[in-house]
Amino acid sequence: MTNTFTTRTVDITTGSTETVFDLTDHCAHFLREVAAGRDGLLNVFTPHATAGLAVIETGAGSDDDLLAALRDLLPKDDRWRHRHGSPGHGRDHVLPAFVPPHATLPVVGGELELGTWQSVVLVDTNVDNPHRKVRLSFLG
Repeated sequence: MTNTFTTRTVDITTGSTETVFDLTDHCAHFLREVAAGRDGLLNVFTPHATAGLAVIETGAGSDDDLLAALRDLLPKDDRWRHRHGSPGHGRDHVLPAFVPPHATLPVVGGELELGTWQSVVLVDTNVDNPHRKVRLSFLG
């Protein structure tokens, strides 16, 4: 079978607070439309300098724990040299070094191959930009 590449951009509104936004359903819906039962890879990418992607457990407090850890690691104060935007916004530009803006995940039989408690999430600490784009690309 010939490999195919299909890509789509999803618009996400994250709001005006730091958030961990679950993308798993968006990924599953995309794969139902394009994977046609094939094995392959799903690449998830966000083209923003102040957001990242992670694979974590959600709903049991891990998403809040991640945001708390990022606040400890990257405090929202005046230490940052990057100073435009709201106070402490420079930390948001450092976030992708710790939570990268991309993830590549296995697809088996047309479905995302995640562990029982894993979800694909957009991590957004930038309260100045509530509108995000996420590119989903399937190669299979």
